[in-house]
Amino acid sequence: MSFPHRPGSRPSGPPGVDADEFRLALLEDTYEAVAGLELVTCALVLDPPDQPDAEAVTWPGTPIVREATLADAFAALRERGADTAALVAADAPDLPPLLLGKLFRALGGAPAAACAARPEGLVALAARLPLPGWLATALRDVDLDTPDALARLRAAAPRPGLVPQGPGWHRIRTVHDLRFLDPGLEGWECTRALLEGHPLSS
Repeated sequence: MSFPHRPGSRPSGPPGVDADEFRLALLEDTYEAVAGLELVTCALVLDPPDQPDAEAVTWPGTPIVREATLADAFAALRERGADTAALVAADAPDLPPLLLGKLFRALGGAPAAACAARPEGLVALAARLPLPGWLATALRDVDLDTPDALARLRAAAPRPGLVPQGPGWHRIRTVHDLRFLDPGLEGWECTRALLEGHPLSS
């Protein structure tokens, strides 16, 4: 399970909240949500490769993958011995682990499975490794932030049904996305603490 982390596409929090602190809080909460899954090894994917602040939020011993594309990230995870992997957006602090479990189950009948983001892009993409050639090629030009990522991956597939879609979820990319965070939902502790005193809806 890996988290592509690109600070250049940093999320925007409410006024008065430091953008870098907000980005790292989202990353840490997303990491913690997934790291608690059984039988899962977490890794952090970095592009650009040197981000000590991002590495600092992970547990000791967490593998660090320094790759610029999803295809290269999957290939690097394969080299580390993974036969399945999921790449998860770093700005989904309240992502239910159950949704990731559904993606991995879908790999029993397909080479890849996606969790769509609202309103566009992907929250997560899971795949069997090594990637089939058509998917590796498509992922050179598609990432989790690509608005029509799912449509483009399905168009690249040689036949329908090779990229099933699991239940969708939201990402926190703008201040308007804060309305999706549910104060009654467990988790997202770092983000919750940073946003204390700030409204979640505008």
